[in-house]
Amino acid sequence: MDGLHMAIHETEISRAHIKRWNHDPIPVRISPEHVAKFHRAEVTLERQIGLGGCIAFVVGTVVGSGIFISPKGVLKNTGSVGMALMVWVTCGILSAIGALCYAELGTTIPKSGGDFTYILETFGAIPAFLRVWTNLVAVITAQYAVISVTGVTYMLKPIFGDCEIPYFLIQFLAVLLLVAIFWLNSVSVLWSKRVQIISTVAKVVELLLIIASGLYFMWLGQTGNLKQAFKPAVYVDLSKLPLAMYSGLFAYSGWQFLPSFTEEIVNPSRNIPLGIIISMIFVTSTYLLVNLAYFVVLDPLEVLSAEAVALTFSSRVLGNWALVISIAVPLSCIGSINGQIFSFARILMVSSREHCMPRILGMIHVHNKTPLPAAIAAFPIAVAMLMSRNIQQLVDYMSFTTWLLVSVAVAVIPYSRWKYPDLHRPFKVPIILPIIFITCALVVVATSLYSSPSDSGFGFIIALSGIPFYFIFVKWQSKPAWFLKAMDSLTCFMQRFLLVAPEEKNSD
Repeated sequence: MDGLHMAIHETEISRAHIKRWNHDPIPVRISPEHVAKFHRAEVTLERQIGLGGCIAFVVGTVVGSGIFISPKGVLKNTGSVGMALMVWVTCGILSAIGALCYAELGTTIPKSGGDFTYILETFGAIPAFLRVWTNLVAVITAQYAVISVTGVTYMLKPIFGDCEIPYFLIQFLAVLLLVAIFWLNSVSVLWSKRVQIISTVAKVVELLLIIASGLYFMWLGQTGNLKQAFKPAVYVDLSKLPLAMYSGLFAYSGWQFLPSFTEEIVNPSRNIPLGIIISMIFVTSTYLLVNLAYFVVLDPLEVLSAEAVALTFSSRVLGNWALVISIAVPLSCIGSINGQIFSFARILMVSSREHCMPRILGMIHVHNKTPLPAAIAAFPIAVAMLMSRNIQQLVDYMSFTTWLLVSVAVAVIPYSRWKYPDLHRPFKVPIILPIIFITCALVVVATSLYSSPSDSGFGFIIALSGIPFYFIFVKWQSKPAWFLKAMDSLTCFMQRFLLVAPEEKNSD
């Protein structure tokens, strides 16, 4: 055992004193008729995701609601078409660099869990726990809510036309949408993958249709907005530029999730980096062309006033065929939510395996071989998020903390290069790339502190609120007997109710 893997082993030994939320191993208490089935099949997740699945996952997760709602936010905080396009290119390059860094991390530390695992093995349990905590209580769950609301809004807009859509109807349908996607991830890995592929194909066709329409109007000579690209459409203070970056980066979010299920990917040392490279080249070029198409057909004020930019665009160029976009956008949103639920369930499962989350979250359904408890854990919080009309504001609050912790994860690369130079790295990026990414991420974090200190401070408080939970439920070893008994009883009840069992480790 050498290098970082020796350090990982030593770290696991040093963390042995950190007890589970339920200290002692809990027996699998299920009905006798299932006992024989346990002996015939391992209770474990299987490697069944190839290169095509990796590409579909990244494209399907990244291309969600962002490209349909972020153009307005980017333009609002830049003031001109030219600056908006520059932000889109910058965000694409920064996201691609980050994705390549995660590809190295995912192949060097071949464990599921994504950045939780990388931070845990390198910088310890507290920052790793806070990474999962912020995702669970605010970041990922708020994104579920935002994306589901966007999908439902696009679906209902052709029906209501210029009339205002009742928000309670949007909330109700968004909840039903989340129920369906959470249920799918609870019952079948195969069907989750199929839905991801179907939604990815739908959104690719949809985006290509938008791009083709824009190129056609450019060929007709409708390039007035591009000729005056840097003419201010609205006055914007330059201090708002970080908010434009956050809107753009939100549209690209999702590239960091592929290594979260490394243990389910066939030949991960090949398929993770290749899947990320192909996907990010496609996404970045597609986003730029889609925004060009928007600005060729719509003037900046129309983009700023549009409730649904893609629908306004399609009604202008497609006429009655605009209905296609109102169907394709919800499919796109379904794919994005599906991909994020799929990956975040694996992160929760690994965090349970590493003693940072309740034991029940690390268990697998004995028949469907899905991480059922982890898959549904975020559902109640996501539904609670839907009760608010200011979901996007919470995403803005948490952008500060998100990018701070992502930069910490990428910092694992230069640290391990210095600490363990001889460690085997199947995929290796030039060292300048993680340095560029960390620098840019910290600049965005610092400027957001300057331009919006209250929002950043609120997000930081949400992140720090996880520290008491860590020390009470994870670090505190001498819990009273009544507490341990109650947790054991609750875990056993959930096992029987959900029909789940602890994972059996694969030999590979």
